[in-house]
Amino acid sequence: MLISLQLDSETPLYEQLRNQIVIGIATGELAAQEKLPTVRQLADDLGINTMTVNKAYSILKQEGYIVIDRRHGAKVSPRMPEDAEPSAQLEAQLQLIIAQATIQGMDQSRFQTLCSQIFSKMTYRPSNV
Repeated sequence: MLISLQLDSETPLYEQLRNQIVIGIATGELAAQEKLPTVRQLADDLGINTMTVNKAYSILKQEGYIVIDRRHGAKVSPRMPEDAEPSAQLEAQLQLIIAQATIQGMDQSRFQTLCSQIFSKMTYRPSNV
């Protein structure tokens, strides 16, 4: 998976990294149980501080996207069960995105079309583990 960070973005680097890993999982670029690079290796590859990668990994672990084992490093979490409820945080994020789209003049039909186009690129399929 190719990770590209925008150094001049207002979005913090750790958040950009977290977002790209989540998208990688959703699109199938990162499979369940796939080993992620070590903190040091990824920091060196991206030319960023190890603490930045560590923060992104910590957030991903807290959110349940990855598991971290001292001996085996970080891996993509096993698939979440199909009956998992969307988090309140996800609903709040979606509400903000919809509000921003509305302010920018996007109507519901156009927003839903855009969502469908993006959703069709996601290959993640939950399975009970």
